[in-house]
Amino acid sequence: MAGAIPIGLDIGSSTIRAVEVRRTKEGYTLAAFGQVALAPGTVTGGVIQDPVAVTGAIKQLWTTHKFGTKHVVIGVTNPQLVVREMSVANLPAKELRQALPFQVKDALPLAVEKAVLDFYPLEEPGSNPTVRGLLIATPKDAVLAAVDAAQKAGLTVKGVDLASFALLRAASRLDTQVEAIVDIGAEVTSVVVHADGEPLIVRTVPRGGHEITAAMATRLGISAQEAEMVKCRFGLHGDGNPVTVEAAGEAVRPIASELRSSFTYLASGERQKQVTRLALCGGSALMPGLAEHLQQQLGITVMYADSASRLRDTRKGRENGFDSFVPSAAVSIGLTLGAAA
Repeated sequence: MAGAIPIGLDIGSSTIRAVEVRRTKEGYTLAAFGQVALAPGTVTGGVIQDPVAVTGAIKQLWTTHKFGTKHVVIGVTNPQLVVREMSVANLPAKELRQALPFQVKDALPLAVEKAVLDFYPLEEPGSNPTVRGLLIATPKDAVLAAVDAAQKAGLTVKGVDLASFALLRAASRLDTQVEAIVDIGAEVTSVVVHADGEPLIVRTVPRGGHEITAAMATRLGISAQEAEMVKCRFGLHGDGNPVTVEAAGEAVRPIASELRSSFTYLASGERQKQVTRLALCGGSALMPGLAEHLQQQLGITVMYADSASRLRDTRKGRENGFDSFVPSAAVSIGLTLGAAA
């Protein structure tokens, strides 16, 4: 379809999701959405381990759902992702792309030739000799593997975007509060803290729902399948047995600790910003009682993100299960909204 907005394609550890929107006079309208489950081990920590299976799943997604285009934007995340604030020379965009590897090579823990680099400005450069922004670096092999899998499925990759920025685009509330958007996936948790849309911290934490399930299984002496059922059905509310509640609380403690340390770092660092609100999304964030538990542990307001708030007239989509899809779809929604901008 000529002029179609590229579809947001999110290749997660357990599921591949895609969202298509159309531009209307009132804003952006949901056109199509869908997801396909992946077998365990197909993608681990944001890195494709079985490219053939991923390509097959993408083909299945496009066969099953009525997407109007094969143009996509892919979201990337990785435990080795580096996002740090720094100033670089104020150059035109094309020249900056060429000069960036030489300007930042000493600031990275990974070799620039093995990384995909980008720079997100945080200020209007004007005539200043430098511009302040966020340096973004992620392993090149992981990005190329995702692009290759999509291309072999017959798709045209129009761009690659950071999953954390997609979260910000889809789920952020723009007001005076410092907000953390936390997407808890199967194996990776993405965290972006912002103030009125300006990112302050971007982190990828190698923890997620699978770790919570495994910890509960060990603590309760049950199988992973049984632990998954207990987690999804009862969560932190428990099944009437105090041991179950305690096991669930211990299982989510590592993620809560990661969030607390990030917020403490921000509050004590150069910015001295205090996070006052947390917006949860991602499939593993649906664990019953998790929002209330994190609110108690962190001492801040915790709620579920409305990742579809920037989509208009989604009534038709909601009738087809979009409501249950939304909590896990923040990245794919944010990717397509970014492509539409």
